[in-house]
Amino acid sequence: MSRILVQPIGQKRLTNVAVVRLKKHGVRFEIACYKNKVLSWRSGVEKDLDEVLQSQIVYSNVSKGVLAKSKDLLAAFGTDDQTEICLEILGKGELQVAGKERESQLSSQFRDIATLVMQKTINPETQRPYTISMIERLMHEIHFAVDPNSSSKKQALEVIRELQKYFPIKRSPMRLRLTIPEQNFSSLSEKLNSWNSSIVSKDEAGNQLSIICEVEPGYFRECDALVRDLQGRLEILAVSVHAEGDTDMAHYDDHEDVPPSLPKDTTDSVARLSERIQKQTISVTSENPEEELKQNKCSTCSALVGDTRQYREHFKSDWHKHNLRRKTRQLPPLTAEECMADMDMGDSKADLKEYSF
Repeated sequence: MSRILVQPIGQKRLTNVAVVRLKKHGVRFEIACYKNKVLSWRSGVEKDLDEVLQSQIVYSNVSKGVLAKSKDLLAAFGTDDQTEICLEILGKGELQVAGKERESQLSSQFRDIATLVMQKTINPETQRPYTISMIERLMHEIHFAVDPNSSSKKQALEVIRELQKYFPIKRSPMRLRLTIPEQNFSSLSEKLNSWNSSIVSKDEAGNQLSIICEVEPGYFRECDALVRDLQGRLEILAVSVHAEGDTDMAHYDDHEDVPPSLPKDTTDSVARLSERIQKQTISVTSENPEEELKQNKCSTCSALVGDTRQYREHFKSDWHKHNLRRKTRQLPPLTAEECMADMDMGDSKADLKEYSF
């Protein structure tokens, strides 16, 4: 049987292309664009059409190189001018994105929304923001789905309203400086009390009164209008106020924050852990030089251990296992006492990460 070599004829294959598709009058029209240029064109950053389109030709199927028919163009757009039609498709059409690229964009936007939620909210009990990992977990629990056609800020505000239905979370207050005539203070004070706002400080300068207060973001527009009516001035000092001593949330996720003090239960666990490590380890000093010659040295812990049996037991100890983990991270070994303190500190950090509502 003879083999026939089939080759495509009259087709123009395009690679590294972003397809913009528009369906009109039941017919599909496509144009071939350069990647990452369509959004730049729509946002007004890119002005040159030749930098956006690979060719000013309208297709019915870009991947197969099939051109659109002139009669379909006239029926759908009322003209057969390819450039004019390309501009309409570029402005109104739907950008086709690959699966992995779409997944990456949604994941990135999900992270952006979670970051905005973390910056705008606090725990009402501690007055501190939640960690980014905790916010993401809560967003998964309420089955939040990212809308790629909506802004991250708008979706973050929607997430906050949804989270407030199920979890103890609230918007972090804004810190404002209000400067008004002294005789108008009573009217302002009544409004601040009705908004459950707190006054941080109050200073007098002549007949002007300067007040620093914390107001819920939802009352900002009303507060601004009130200050204007009272012939005053409003200044934003902080968009989001958190508890003192908590300036950055990144260290919570990286476990770099160390509690200032340990409770009594933790102190007891430290003592028990110290006793266990002391039982599992052998003193590196020996009064008998002959016994010291018989001892084996652990290169991981940089310490001398006893005979073969004790040497094997040392490999099962928490001290040796902890130093093995440090060795994989290219960190120097710790002594038994340092290991005990480091392990307990790690337990405390783990408890902090596992903190939930």
